[in-house]
Amino acid sequence: MAKTIIHTDNAPKAIGTYSQAVKVGDTVYLSGQIPLDPASMQLVEGIEAQIHQMFKNLAAVAEAAGGSLGNLVKLNVFMTDLSNFAKVNEIMAQYVPEPFPARAAVQVSALPRGALIEADGVLVLG
Repeated sequence: MAKTIIHTDNAPKAIGTYSQAVKVGDTVYLSGQIPLDPASMQLVEGIEAQIHQMFKNLAAVAEAAGGSLGNLVKLNVFMTDLSNFAKVNEIMAQYVPEPFPARAAVQVSALPRGALIEADGVLVLG
């Protein structure tokens, strides 16, 4: 089955050897998004702003793939401080409609560019 590379200027360009997303059939694999402002390629400041920016970036890539965050079936969230778990839940509900996708949320020691949070996911379109 052929794969289609997804790219949008409304999300940060890849900062490594990866694509923003890859579509195979009706499934879209979203690469991890950190809270970079796509225009400046700089991290936004503060955990709440970072959570919002991360979801905005994921949404932009989902839209470029022909879907939305409502098409998420799996979401993985990585954060440097798990005490932000409740804040992630609160903000996620503003971007991802019910029924919510399957999800993992884990604390990690570090993320690219010093980000406080990152997420990747899988969409199913149609």
